[in-house]
Amino acid sequence: MRSSRSCRPRRSRADVARLAIATHNAHKVDEIWAILAPLVPGLTREDVASAKELDAPSPVEDGVSFAGNALIKARALAASTGLPAIADDSGIAVDVMGGAPGIFSALWSGRHGADRENLELLLAQMADIPDEHRSAEFVCAAVLVTPDGREFTQVANLRGELLRAPAGEGGFGYDPIFQAHGESVSNAQISAERKNEISHRGKAFRALAPIVAQVLGD
Repeated sequence: MRSSRSCRPRRSRADVARLAIATHNAHKVDEIWAILAPLVPGLTREDVASAKELDAPSPVEDGVSFAGNALIKARALAASTGLPAIADDSGIAVDVMGGAPGIFSALWSGRHGADRENLELLLAQMADIPDEHRSAEFVCAAVLVTPDGREFTQVANLRGELLRAPAGEGGFGYDPIFQAHGESVSNAQISAERKNEISHRGKAFRALAPIVAQVLGD
């Protein structure tokens, strides 16, 4: 005879999740949860679910700022899931390029997410720029949107300089060609723990964490 336990329907991620994260990247969910967990009492890994796990549609990101694009994603996810939703949008902004690539960082070479091509194009565009004018920053806008329409935004940055060649195998995006102020190696050469400590994303989500805790506690 089959036990009653085996007959119980398996609960979906939508049934157990308390917080939705607007990404299809499982590694990014892990990273955001690792940042929030120490600051949001009782938040377990099972409490958070990605847009992919929740089978949520991806909206068109046609905002004109990091915060604008993050809000588009979070609003759509909160509306489709009925859960509080967080999202972020980030990129690199080069001083002598007037803040470019900016919101176009992920598709700078013309194809979304082509990390190597993106950084190689940026290095080529900066090839003749002397070291003293290679200042840049990573920018992140982290947002929380609740099903009842409340919206919260935190923006943070990480200042540094562009290197002349990629260094390191860690990180992603433009990490191999960016060296943060106070560091002796690129973002692709520091530990994940150190990166979360200093990064634009870490700063933005730590600032958002008390609001997340309040919303989940309501």
